[in-house]
Parts: sequence; C-alpha cells; structure tokens
Amino acid sequence: MTTPTISASGLSLGYRGGLALDDVSLRLDRGVTGLLGPNGAGKTTLLRILATAMPPDRGALTILGQDPSTVHGRVQARRLLGYLPQQPGFHPGFTAFEFVDYVAILKELTDRRARHAEVRRVLDAVGLAEQRGKRIRALSGGMRQRVALAAALVGDPGFLVLDEPTVGLDPEQRMRFRELIAEAGENRTVLLSTHQTEDVAMLCHRVVVLDRGRVRFDGTPAELVARAESRVWSGAERDPGALVGWRTGTGEFRNLGEPPAGARLVEPTLEDGYLLVLGGRPEVAA
Repeated sequence: MTTPTISASGLSLGYRGGLALDDVSLRLDRGVTGLLGPNGAGKTTLLRILATAMPPDRGALTILGQDPSTVHGRVQARRLLGYLPQQPGFHPGFTAFEFVDYVAILKELTDRRARHAEVRRVLDAVGLAEQRGKRIRALSGGMRQRVALAAALVGDPGFLVLDEPTVGLDPEQRMRFRELIAEAGENRTVLLSTHQTEDVAMLCHRVVVLDRGRVRFDGTPAELVARAESRVWSGAERDPGALVGWRTGTGEFRNLGEPPAGARLVEPTLEDGYLLVLGGRPEVAA
C-alpha cells in the first residue's frame, strides 16, 4: 500500500463551547477531492489544520510524510504544501509579481534569480504573464484569485489546499479556474472546499461531505448521486411529504425524500445526493 499524501486520524477541535471538528479521519491521495458542507460545517477549520495554520486539540496528522505537531515537521510540511485561503489578504499596493515573490520568500526561496524565475513560472501557469506588473488593486476579482493560486503553486507543492477559490467569480472566470485546478490535480493532491456542487461534479474524483464537524459522506461523485436514486420526483406543487422541494425554471417543483406512489421520478444530481446526506435541511437548500 502506498503512503497517502495526507493521513488524518481523529482530528477534533473545540470552538465556542462545542466542537468545530469532531473525530474527523481522512486519507488523501493524488487528484482533486471536493469538500462540501453548509456554512459552519467545519470546512475552513479542517483546511486550516491541514495547511498547518492551526493545530487540532486531538488527533494525528501527517502531510507528505511529515508530522506537523513538531516544529521540524511543521516547517517541512509548509515547504511541501500550497494554501489558498478564503481571504488571501492581498496588499493592494503590491504588484502581482511582488505579492507572489513575497510568498516565495516566506517559503524560503532565497536565491533571487531562481526565485524570480519561479515567480514568473507560476504567474505564467495561471495565465498572468502579461499582468505581473499590475498592482493588485487594479486587477479584477478573477485575476486576483489567479494571483492567489499562483502564490499557492510556488515551489511546485505536492499538496494544494483551496478554500472556496471560485466564490464571487462570474461563469467565464469560474470555467477558467476549473481548468487551472484540474491541471493542478494531474500530478498532485488537491483538496477543494466549495459550496458549488457544479465544481465538484466537473472537477473531483472524490467528494467528502462535512456537517456539524463530522464526515457524513466520503466517496465518489457517482456514489453521492446514487444516494438520491429513486428519491427525486417532479410535480405541479411542492409535495408536503418531501424533505425539501423547490420550483424549477420549468414551473414544476423538484421534490426530494421518499416519493409517494405514482410519483414521476426524475434523474438525480450530485446536489440532490448532497442535500439528502444532510437530511434535506431548508437552510442547506436555500
């Protein structure tokens, strides 16, 4: 058996009198894994722990063979991973090149010539070669996200942690970003946290659903879709017996749950499976 990129066992973290994470165990290998969950599920907490930005209260973790609970292991792990947080914290006065160069310095790329070559490489990889001299405040939202991804790619990390990278992007920008993430996942391990089930359906070979600090599902997108098989039906009105239902663009209602006799079943989607894993809670479907 090959050693996984990430091995996490029993990760728990207390937060405001409760548990932000409750006994989470994961093994991640090469490819893109999608992390789904409603607001407050613990996704960002989990990603911050995996990116060594914070330690868990309990549990064991190895990242590319390194133990981040030790100072040496944490330093080594940070050299081997790339992290795109939900709010990258740009200095708006920096140019794209200066921001990525700053991150490269933090990752201990000390040789100036080699470091600048690396900065040019990652900016070119995300399609920003011609914008590298522009100040971040002058870039569009999509371009800023690409700058943040370029920073995460510095040093060719074996593990890439992406927290809501497509949020706020228009459809064209989202498609471009999906291409970049798919390319990144061809030769490394990528963990992508998102609210967009479309992103997971189009990018990920595996999906993990986190809710209230616990893993509720871990499998392939097809297996998540299968959770909703024969549990989605269409009708002229919302079925009062459905866990959740909503009016679609056709004017009919899409209902999820246990269908009544004679219901007109429809093909399930990944979103249907996701909602059913979470019990069809209205706040999740909203």
